[in-house]
Amino acid sequence: MKPITRIEQSLAAAIASGEEEGCPPKLAGAIRHAVFPGGARIRPQLCLAVAQACGDDDPLLSEATATAIELLHCAALVHDDLPCFDDAPTRRGRASVHFAFGESLAVLAGDALIVLAFQTLGAAATKSPLRLPMLLRTIGRATGMPHGIVAGQAWECEPRVSLADYQRAKTGSLFAAATIAGAQAAGADSAPWRALGEWLGEAYQVADDIRDVASDPLSLGKPTGQDVALCRPSAARELGLEGAIHHFDRLVAAAIEAIPPCPGAVQMRALVRFEAERLVPKAMAEEVVRVAA
Repeated sequence: MKPITRIEQSLAAAIASGEEEGCPPKLAGAIRHAVFPGGARIRPQLCLAVAQACGDDDPLLSEATATAIELLHCAALVHDDLPCFDDAPTRRGRASVHFAFGESLAVLAGDALIVLAFQTLGAAATKSPLRLPMLLRTIGRATGMPHGIVAGQAWECEPRVSLADYQRAKTGSLFAAATIAGAQAAGADSAPWRALGEWLGEAYQVADDIRDVASDPLSLGKPTGQDVALCRPSAARELGLEGAIHHFDRLVAAAIEAIPPCPGAVQMRALVRFEAERLVPKAMAEEVVRVAA
């Protein structure tokens, strides 16, 4: 079974588990709207790829780990779009959760997705219960304080912030968790996999900064120009658009170089290259350089 199929089936099962009789139907609808249809699912794909490279001796646990990470990512997007932060009317090419269901249900849906992530992980650890504490610690730190998604969102409320600290928390933390937890779910040493997640996470945030300037809302599926409008830290603002693209290329190269020797290394490098081209297409980069010249 293809990894993306495993991920979608596991996500569907997790969401269905919360839709039992008695669940408020509007809340159930808001949660489903937040998760389906998904984006690239790169974080859970990365998690499963690392687990497979490490033997994947407990597929149910690795699937649950990947699913938990994606649910947390979806929760972060719901909260990020709220009026108190980005006030974004669209996400993934359609109405954001708070535009479709209202602000109150969007807050509750994001909260419920966070809880569901940890419920999903806990329920899958029957075969390898000793791995659960490490996984909870890894994913919990990537979500909360001091360097997780919550911290990254909170940096937007500070008068001054280091771009590196912001990127590490807002985006890098969950990518690092994906590679680390993928190894942990398979009972392997996670240390060799940390750098891959950290480099790729920073690259993703830089790509987001670039596309916020160089893309358009229709192709991006969400509003653009938000970093300038909201005075947020941005690689494109600090380095200039051309400088940000060069920085992105360096980060992608570092991520590929960080992949340790393992079964599936060729496929993992191909996945990183594919995502890099999807995020910052060569045509976009060449146009930026041409205009700058």
